[in-house]
Amino acid sequence: MPKPRMMFYDDGRHVLIYMYEPPMQKEEYLEAVDGLLGTPIEALVFCLGEGRTMLHDTKVGELWGHNVEKWPSLVWRRPHQIAKQLIDEGSDPLMIICERSQTEGLLIYPSLIVQAGSDERWKTHTWVRNSDFRYDNKHLEIRARGDLDPSILGIDGLDFKHAEVREERFALVEEVLTNYPIDGFELQLAALCFHPDEIEAGRSIMTEWVRRVYEAVRRSGHDRELAIRIPADIETCLSYGLDPREWIRQGIVDVITGDAGHADHVNPEADFRPLVEAAKGSKCRINAAIQGVVNSDRFGNAPIEVLRAVASNYWAQGIDGLYLARGWFAAWPYEASFYEKLREIPHPTVMAPKDKYYHISTTTSGERVWPQPEEGMQLPATLEVNKPVRLDFTVNDDLPRWDSLGRVHEVVLRVRVMETTDLDRLSFKFNGKELPQSLLRKINEVPSRGSMRRYGVYAYWFVFTLDREHWPQQGENTVEVTLLERDPDLTPDVVVRDVELETKYLMGKHFRRGHMDPALGPFEPALREPW
Repeated sequence: MPKPRMMFYDDGRHVLIYMYEPPMQKEEYLEAVDGLLGTPIEALVFCLGEGRTMLHDTKVGELWGHNVEKWPSLVWRRPHQIAKQLIDEGSDPLMIICERSQTEGLLIYPSLIVQAGSDERWKTHTWVRNSDFRYDNKHLEIRARGDLDPSILGIDGLDFKHAEVREERFALVEEVLTNYPIDGFELQLAALCFHPDEIEAGRSIMTEWVRRVYEAVRRSGHDRELAIRIPADIETCLSYGLDPREWIRQGIVDVITGDAGHADHVNPEADFRPLVEAAKGSKCRINAAIQGVVNSDRFGNAPIEVLRAVASNYWAQGIDGLYLARGWFAAWPYEASFYEKLREIPHPTVMAPKDKYYHISTTTSGERVWPQPEEGMQLPATLEVNKPVRLDFTVNDDLPRWDSLGRVHEVVLRVRVMETTDLDRLSFKFNGKELPQSLLRKINEVPSRGSMRRYGVYAYWFVFTLDREHWPQQGENTVEVTLLERDPDLTPDVVVRDVELETKYLMGKHFRRGHMDPALGPFEPALREPW
């Protein structure tokens, strides 16, 4: 079996079973596969329901909503209606996906959310997604001893020290391995799995469980693979009771996907190098999960320029493949721009001389993008008088090379500073060099009702069109911002909120800049004469 380099995750719900009204046609369900055909995507990773309940014809698990008589939400009722309808008609939803994938040459990896939180029956509208196994076995949860701070994330999950927990989870995996034509299986492991006092012992327990799953995958088909998606940070994994280094050492996982995203937001600072280093000399491949959304006041879905920048930085870390995670399937129904992104991001050499938009993660709609400030997030950063703030980011462009070929059009560095006025004095350094005023254009951005962005921000943009002397270097770069003097009549903090760097290219030496070159104005290419 070919080893997929490009994998695409579909949660099987949001743009599929939620979108169509019952009764859903089998042909409509096929869209999860058909929308990816003819693209560089080699494997579809298709989620099995919600983790606690399933959306296929399971005999060992529980169907989503089987234990509900009155529904508090039509959104949650629809998956139950459609899944039950298809199963009753003899069209198992998972079989529909597997058979279509096999017929069309797309590899298929069903995916299980191994760990999920709890719900109290009747208490919240999401309780209808839960299983009787979870309702009837509260004593199997991590928090069952009652000795943990309720604010600790993940303690409402299952404690894998219990054999009943491991058996219930394993049965779901084994059923799919036995009954469906698949090419591999994915475990989603991204949450606490043991009591915090029992993490070290828990790692050995989880490693043995992963080995059991791996051996079952191999028995079910010698070409089948076990894929595991985990946090990209190994220390975070260890704190959950997961030991990816040991899995790699024992040879019990075929591909690990490191996920450094938060929800569906891209993370330009993601670091996959520790996982890559851990897998050196082994048979285990390392994929990088790349998200599909920016969700700033400038962008919703990530444009191709952002994805080129992020993907280029990921490939440069030595990863084996990309895993298109949350935010990608949410772009359905897919349009031309979606397929343009798919075509380019597998190929660093194709992206190299094309426009890129690098940025540092910052706040969006009042919420912080991964990682949270306590986890190393650089922005937003508060400025104090005469105390420089250093902000680091990676740029993978080899500008001297492309400049020697006459391909570099422009390099622009932008810094947005909130709550600053025309009376403040600031200085900006890039890689230790002071940026001169001759390169600067300031943009006053005080939102009015007619000019509001998606999220109102009171700020100035400091936009530097960089000359060659101040271009970024290939690799790590540093922006340093210093507040030299503060307007004495204002009390709010001055805050750096955004840092962006754009590299812009020409298609060839002395080539025009697309169809809107400012030097020429817009034009429409002449139609070719028919032959």
